[in-house]
Amino acid sequence: MEVAGTGIKLRQLQVFREVIRAGSERLAGRLLNVTQPAVSQNIRQLEEAVGFPLFLREKGKMRPTDQGWELLRSIDSAFSGLDRLRQNIDGIRSRDRRSIAIAAPSVFTLRLLPEVAKALRQEHLFDHLQVRSGHYKEIADEVRDGHSDIGLSRLPIDERLFDYVPVAKATNVCLFARGHRFEDLHTVTPEDLVGEPLIDIDPQFSSHQMNVNALRFMGADPDIAVEYDLHGHDAGFVAAGIGVSVTNSVIAREYQQFALDSRGFEPGAAYHYVILWQKGRTLDVSTKRVVEIAASAMAVN
Repeated sequence: MEVAGTGIKLRQLQVFREVIRAGSERLAGRLLNVTQPAVSQNIRQLEEAVGFPLFLREKGKMRPTDQGWELLRSIDSAFSGLDRLRQNIDGIRSRDRRSIAIAAPSVFTLRLLPEVAKALRQEHLFDHLQVRSGHYKEIADEVRDGHSDIGLSRLPIDERLFDYVPVAKATNVCLFARGHRFEDLHTVTPEDLVGEPLIDIDPQFSSHQMNVNALRFMGADPDIAVEYDLHGHDAGFVAAGIGVSVTNSVIAREYQQFALDSRGFEPGAAYHYVILWQKGRTLDVSTKRVVEIAASAMAVN
């Protein structure tokens, strides 16, 4: 199938999109179930059709050019439109009600997204909320690919692919059960963690660096009682009195239903939360209102 008047075939756009996603022609070919030469041929034909290079080829590696990134945004926008059209058709067929999809870390299903869902129903904006959770990269992929209308994430993000609005700034806090000795402190430091059992996040996260690495720098051996890999998995263990954890103030606010308290943690870091959507996409009035509702619900008092 050819894009009218361009000499560009839809298959070439699909191959180009998959090469950027996969990072190589070889892997893209495997995912598309075609040979690498076939992938290379589609890319060459597409470059000839558009009249500009799509990749810089250096030492066997392919890096998209600025023009390549710009073309990808247009392709994603067009493909996501087709995805939404298919969803709308499915909805009409099944008499489904209006829906909006939001991608966000699962921790925000504790407080934030329920508040958003309640407001959506009260204001009759959307009848159905689809929640798609995952790590921040997965959230970006969900929005980029058009599977979610908007996403809740943190800076940095790829501004070539997304538009966004800032909604909250967070700083590190130490989370503990009420009645803990940390209630008497204004700020918790690594020295205060010596001898405390820790509910610790996976080492790839910065919160781990804030506590465990700081303890090790002091020459203290961290007492890690529980290690988890997703934000939100620490609250139950902390509430049970098993140990304390270090998270940030935005996430800590999600734990209002638990008997928990927190204090600022130093040394700390700043985290900037944003709501993002596909670059160049014009949000309709209802979706803009959803962004406003989510931003208001994220505000940290």
